[in-house]
Amino acid sequence: MSLFVIGSSNTDLVIYLDRIPKIGETIIGGESKVVYGGKGANQAVASMRAGANIKFITQLGNDTFGKNLKAYFHELGFDKKYILIDENNHSGIAHIFVSKKGENSIAVASGSNATLTFKKLKPFLDEIANAKLVLVQFEIPLETILSILSFCNKKGVKVIVNPAPAIELTKNILNKIWMITPNETELESLTGISITNEESIIKASKIILDQGVEHCLVTLGEKGSIWINSKSCTRFKVPKQKAIDSTAAGDVFNGYLAYGITRGFSIKESILISHAAATISVTIKGAQPSIPTIKKAQFFLEKHQITDEIISF
Repeated sequence: MSLFVIGSSNTDLVIYLDRIPKIGETIIGGESKVVYGGKGANQAVASMRAGANIKFITQLGNDTFGKNLKAYFHELGFDKKYILIDENNHSGIAHIFVSKKGENSIAVASGSNATLTFKKLKPFLDEIANAKLVLVQFEIPLETILSILSFCNKKGVKVIVNPAPAIELTKNILNKIWMITPNETELESLTGISITNEESIIKASKIILDQGVEHCLVTLGEKGSIWINSKSCTRFKVPKQKAIDSTAAGDVFNGYLAYGITRGFSIKESILISHAAATISVTIKGAQPSIPTIKKAQFFLEKHQITDEIISF
């Protein structure tokens, strides 16, 4: 059985600066790059580099950006039958500012990502029904996500939802999700709880669990993560690295997480290898160029200590 990643693809126009510009401010002297991104594509590439049996469904525009992305996906080994084309809209574009500290500011023009409807997924529904896991994000229409969740729920297929960009979700949506992976900002949006410390993270996570989600895994950037379910709460801490570009770190984490689960790893083991891959990624510029291979992630895990501790909740 395979992993399906369903989501966005973008071409990222990245500028590296000393700091991110303020509103109305122009900063001269940055370095620019054109790299491939989009949360769906980043997570799909991360899963593939890890070694997952992955099928990536996305939609591009019939323009130069789309044609270049399609050729790139073919090079990576993604099956072209899942790469859809919208003849009437441009491909997704993201403008990204990255500071010397590795912080980023991102604006996205969704284009063809915004027209990826559930109807367009119908040719693949039989395959999705037999998948081991589906991974989705929120850079395609919410109606499409809701339909995917309902379909997978009926078919007994587990879904990981990376709720980014953050939106509010009702109990009727949450109770169809097997695992959700918000960061602190997204957790706050999901629950209305002000996230200020570990206690507030656990409190907010419990609210999500009470809505029917089995696992809430809160990513905390350089501080690691907190994984909570009905039975336990585990705190993961990662070694500090000098961050150069954190743009795709969360996507790398999610892609590797999905890989681990589909390969039969325990959730704990999946989280550990995901942290290793994500920690490597922040030390390299660009979204997909920063995604490590499984060998590099395993080597990092062997040489650096990522700790896990059961905490009371």
